[in-house]
Amino acid sequence: MTYRSADAAFAATLSETLPEGVLCPVEPRYLEEPRGRYLGQAGLLAKPSEVDQVAELLRAANAARVPVVPYGGGTGLVGGQVKTDGAAPLLISLERMNRIRAVYPQENVLVAEAGAILADVQQAARAQERLFPLSLAAEGTARIGGNLSTNAGGVNVLRYGNARDLCLGLEAVLPSGEIWHGLTRLRKDNTGYDLRNLLIGAEGTLGVITAAALKLAPIPAQQGVALFVVPSPEAAIDLLALARDQLGEAVSAFELMHRQGLEFLAEHLPQLRQPFAAPPEWSVLIDLGLSSRQEPVAALSDLFEAALEAGLAEDGVIAQSEAQAQALWMVREQIPEANRQVGSISSHDISVPISAIPEFIRRGDEEIAKLGAGDMRVNCFGHLGDGNLHYNVFPASGKSRGDYEGFSGAVKTAVHDLVQEFEGSFSAEHGVGRMKVSDLQRYGDPVKLAAMQAIKQALDPKGIMNPGAVLPTSEWLD
Repeated sequence: MTYRSADAAFAATLSETLPEGVLCPVEPRYLEEPRGRYLGQAGLLAKPSEVDQVAELLRAANAARVPVVPYGGGTGLVGGQVKTDGAAPLLISLERMNRIRAVYPQENVLVAEAGAILADVQQAARAQERLFPLSLAAEGTARIGGNLSTNAGGVNVLRYGNARDLCLGLEAVLPSGEIWHGLTRLRKDNTGYDLRNLLIGAEGTLGVITAAALKLAPIPAQQGVALFVVPSPEAAIDLLALARDQLGEAVSAFELMHRQGLEFLAEHLPQLRQPFAAPPEWSVLIDLGLSSRQEPVAALSDLFEAALEAGLAEDGVIAQSEAQAQALWMVREQIPEANRQVGSISSHDISVPISAIPEFIRRGDEEIAKLGAGDMRVNCFGHLGDGNLHYNVFPASGKSRGDYEGFSGAVKTAVHDLVQEFEGSFSAEHGVGRMKVSDLQRYGDPVKLAAMQAIKQALDPKGIMNPGAVLPTSEWLD
């Protein structure tokens, strides 16, 4: 069986049952992705405004065997939102389904439609003196449906968990066009298989998320931010343990930064003020969320003194104001932009057990050096508190990635093979998309892959949902 493109005849069929304005011209921005690695295609673009319209779109697509690509904010980094070849898909953008349906402050729950922008969800929670803690660089454009479909992570996973941990219930449309009314606010519901967690992280391959009941949290009364210079990654891990021993769950984020990333910032974003005249080899950014009874500067000062005495810190800067806290965070948040301007040979979103991080970094540098281009530079940074590193490899100073033709694949394989050896993951928070389908086939557990294919076949027997993402089409298509 083959797919049918979302052509003019299919559009005419949809127009018979859908209100005017749901079908829109396909604008180029819907066919692009942030890194410019893929150029998508689409036969039709639909912008439904309610769940019944999404159901009608999927019913028609399933009947005609038209491929469907759900579209959130377009911020995904692994190509899950673009279909590059084959039959032109129906692109379904949830941007008109962007309402905050309800907020329940006493329950710490907010119900939002899938097209709601993450920053707007955060603001709606704050308006009720609550916190929606999912926070990531693209929060001004990323949409909740996409965040859930990719199980987004970000900087607060250490304290609050991934997107999956912040969701109580879902409303979703299955490939058949049936609506699953699973928008529960319950925290205990032990009634069989958890379809919520099946759809979260599926990257649009099992259905379209249309709304979600999200967990909120109290807003910490006070925030503390500091940047500590540490002698090594081992010391950083011991410092994390010390911080949690002293401060418990108040540690919201714990970010590791290497000198190379700070040097990239100095070279490409010189207007960004850095706290140290000479970039330290290793440093950690610590963010605390404290109660009204705790004083952040005092808490961080006590932590620094204990770390200094234990040999876990060599220097440090503690923010004395909100402006200083934002300035310290800006250093961490602008590293990806500096990386982009340098241009990587190969970038990796990986996770390994936290205690294995120092050895992984050592072994990774050794493996990169073995590849025959010893001048490649490594920028290792990321969410140390949850074991997620961005281990990215760059050209030598004065060279570009074009000078390393043929090295990209070898670098990726070396890094991912090492991740596998350390029982880690080659995709910690960005998902599989289309970019990492072959990696999943190479490194995935065969039993898990077989189960995934069986689930896909059961829920989407015609294979219309985001074909080519997560699983190779040929693996399950009849």
